[in-house]
Amino acid sequence: MLLQLHGVCKRYGATPVLRNIDLSVQTGEFVGVIGPNGAGKTTLFGLIAGNLACDSGRIELEGRDLTRQRAQQRCHSGIARTFQVPQPFETLTVYENTLVSATFGAELQGAQAAEAAMTALKRCGLLRVADHPAATLGLLQRKRLELARALATQPRLLLLDEVAGGLTDREMVDLVQLVQELHTEGVTVLWIEHLVHALVPVAQRLVVLSEGQVLADGLPAEVVANPQVRETYLGTDFDVNTSATRGEAEHAAN
Repeated sequence: MLLQLHGVCKRYGATPVLRNIDLSVQTGEFVGVIGPNGAGKTTLFGLIAGNLACDSGRIELEGRDLTRQRAQQRCHSGIARTFQVPQPFETLTVYENTLVSATFGAELQGAQAAEAAMTALKRCGLLRVADHPAATLGLLQRKRLELARALATQPRLLLLDEVAGGLTDREMVDLVQLVQELHTEGVTVLWIEHLVHALVPVAQRLVVLSEGQVLADGLPAEVVANPQVRETYLGTDFDVNTSATRGEAEHAAN
């Protein structure tokens, strides 16, 4: 097992955000995480990546306890994340942003760091803007840079936080294809996404969070058909096939 959470809890003051979360992700899996706003999804990623500290519970990577490790240590162990709102170093160029990730995230030096940075930019379609300041990028390119910075750390576990949010249907289809390719190449993916129709065709499992607890965990088709999931989050008239094919049709038309 690559990642395991045992009874993980997090509070903000007196307010419980995550309550006794148990979650396992196998090496090579592609797991989607969905749920209503305020369900604790981004907090979950913060705890896994080390940006936040657990109040109780344990987080393990391949059986090794990471609960008290800092974010940088977890990155060195192979955990990388993107943020819902891209957070590049805006005064640095696009290339320099990925070089920082390769140097301090993957602990590479010199030519190896440069190669990792350029490889990440190529994979994310950013080579032509490599020498541009990150502050000049539009939303799609910022999201691609967020992904490129994560890839430059050479992760085994990639945490994606609403990386498709704010994109057009065509842009979303392109981004999903890129993530699929990364998964096929051996990267384990844990992806939070509000756009459920982006996840259902590609994820092997869906985990639903609601009010800080796991409401459902299983095959995507079973989860989206779950009456409790529909009542709590998706709505009774949710049709993933209609939503998914809309984006694919627009992509083909363009």
